Parts: sequence; structure tokens; C-alpha cells
Amino acid sequence: MALLLQLGGQIDTQLNARVHALARSLAGMDVDGLGECVPGYASLLINYDPLRLDREEVAERIFAALDTLELRTENPKVVEIPVIYGGEFGPDLETVAKHNKLSIAEVVRLHSQPLYPVYFIGFLPGFPYLGGLDPAIACPRLDTPRPAIPAGSVGIAGNQTGIYPSESPGGWRIIGRTPLKLFDWCRQPPALLAPGDQVRFIPISAEEFERAA
Repeated sequence: MALLLQLGGQIDTQLNARVHALARSLAGMDVDGLGECVPGYASLLINYDPLRLDREEVAERIFAALDTLELRTENPKVVEIPVIYGGEFGPDLETVAKHNKLSIAEVVRLHSQPLYPVYFIGFLPGFPYLGGLDPAIACPRLDTPRPAIPAGSVGIAGNQTGIYPSESPGGWRIIGRTPLKLFDWCRQPPALLAPGDQVRFIPISAEEFERAA
């Protein structure tokens, strides 16, 4: 069975850090019957075996963890993601620029400037939902999703940005593509990124993309 714990309503980096801290704390308890904890933006899905642990016992563990919650102080892992922006790799880059009354170069600069926290992994195996997008380049989703978006595509949807790890339908505005493989079943761990990591996008040329690919 599973219990969904909502830690708050307003999504921000500090709240998401508390979600990750709670997941680590529960995982460190080594309680018989307590399973995987899956973080979201502001919530935590807690899996447990009802034959070994009842709901009240799970709640007691949660309250105990919250009472002693410690946010991680060490520097998170920073992963650099090379991206070729625009052209056939970023068909919506010009639209994002026009929507925000910016030049294409300004959109690329503003997108590649921040250090993005990985809030959680979802939608597809290895798909990172990233916080910290500059509101100056926010853009609504497509009215009609595309039937197939190539693996490695970097997109914007509202005030968030993310990367498609595999080909998939999707309605995000695609502004570029990375040659990196975000999810590989033959790799350990399979996902390149994990909740709590940080991402920095590095603009690259077509030649650099071809060499990396």
C-alpha cells in the first residue's frame, strides 16, 4: 500500500528540499515493511507493506522523522548538460523568444544561466522536473501536443523546464537538445539525474553536438 503525504502547497526549492530530507530520513530508519519513498514537488509517496506495518505505525515514523528533520548541508551534485539550441533541435525557441519579447540569444542566455535543482523524476523514466526557470522565458505549453518528441529534447512548459530522456509525445515548447543519454537500462544507476541534484545547461555548437552524439 502507499500513503501520499502533502508537505505544503506553494512549490519552492526550500519546500522541495524538505521533501527530499524526509525521504532520506525515512529510508535511514530501516523499518521492516517500510518501502520506497518517492518525492514529488511538495509531496512524498510512502510505500509500505500492510501485513508488516499498519497505517498508524507509518504515521508515527513520519512524525518522528519530521521532528528531527535535517536539511542536507553539503554541496549537491552538479551535472552539466550540453545543449544545442534552436534550429531543427529547438523548433519552439523562436516562439518562446517572441512570446517574451526577447531575442533568441537572450532566451539562450537566460536558460543556460541558472543552476537548476532537480525537484523530482517523473512522467518518463529519467525525466527531470527542474526548478528555477527565469520567469522572463516562461511560455505556455503547446495547444496540441506533438506525437513524438526526440530523446534529449529540452523544453519549457509554463514556469518549468525539463529534458525528455526518450522519444515521447509531449506538449512542452522544445528549445534545444542534448546529446547525453539521460536514461540507460544498462547503466547503474540507469538515470543520469536524481532528485536533489543540480543541472547547468551548457550551449554547444552543431559540430560539438555531432561529436558528442
